[in-house]
Formats: sequence, structure tokens, C-alpha cells
Amino acid sequence: MLASHLRSNGVDIVATQEPGGTPLGKRLRAAFLETEETVAPISELLLFAADRAQHVEFLIKPSLEQGRVVISDRYADATFAYQGAGRGFDEVTVNQVIALATGGLKPHLTLFFDITVETAIRRMNEHKGDGRVQNRMDLETGEFYERVRASYLGIAQREPDRFRVIDANGSVEEIHKVVVEMVEGFLVSN
Repeated sequence: MLASHLRSNGVDIVATQEPGGTPLGKRLRAAFLETEETVAPISELLLFAADRAQHVEFLIKPSLEQGRVVISDRYADATFAYQGAGRGFDEVTVNQVIALATGGLKPHLTLFFDITVETAIRRMNEHKGDGRVQNRMDLETGEFYERVRASYLGIAQREPDRFRVIDANGSVEEIHKVVVEMVEGFLVSN
């Protein structure tokens, strides 16, 4: 929705996602998220890093060099939260892997859509029959998601100039309005 809105206002946008923003990333995403096999936590960390390295090198950097705005559904903060806090890897290891995969490239603005874990689980359950394919990350415990959420909120406290927390309890339209105002304000000031 944000990419469509900005495009309609003449902003040159590249919209992407992690994992899966490149052809290799799409194959990694399918292999990793859709497997029924138990995935070792270190494999998960390194697979996401491999996807991100490919994504940065072949999509994000070239797009930025062309003066385009990149909107990515997830990036390195997700690894810090999910594999760091969620899986229990220490911050030093996770930060080293992130730095290796990104070459130090950080977003100028990060939006975190915050809702309680209970609300997130309820929403996931409500959407089970609407064609969305569940992946193995959707099956994690509430405790796992509490650690992930706390990690994101910790990043927001440590990096308030880059990181914005958005109350995601409203309707899609209400949240979209807040996002548009926030992003347009950011783009105008930078």
C-alpha cells in the first residue's frame, strides 16, 4: 500500500521483502520457510544471512545507487529480533553475521508495527482459511514472539532517530494513513 501510494505521487520505489527479494532468495525462502524438516538455529541464522547478502548486493545497493527509494518488508532488525532474541543467539554473534551480510548498510527509517502477541496470534488464526500459506515461523510459541517483540521495542529505544513504532491495533486503513504521514514527512525532511 505504501509503495503504491508513493509511486502514484511520483516517487521511484523498489518494493521488496526478506527473505525472498531476489531469485535466489525466493528459492531460499521456499526451502527454509516451507520445510517440514527441523531446522537447526544456526542454519536459520546463516540462511537468512545468505539471503540478505544476495539481496543487498544485487537489489538494494544497485537501487540506492540509482537514486531509488527501497521499501523492504523486513531487513536486519528481523534477524536481531528473531534469531537473536527469539532463538537465543548472543548479540555479538548476531551483529557480526548481520554486518557480514549487509556490509554495514542500514536503513534510514524502520517501521515496526506493534501489537500484542495475543492479537497477532488471533489475527493469524483468523486468516488461516483465506489462502495465505502458513510457514514454520507462524507456528512458533507465544513466548518466542514475546522475546521477538521485546527485542524490536529495545531497538526502538536504542535507535529512536531511525526506528519508529506504529500502533498496529487499528484497521488497515488507519494504519496506512499513519504510515503515509510518517514516511512522507521523513522523505521531505531528508
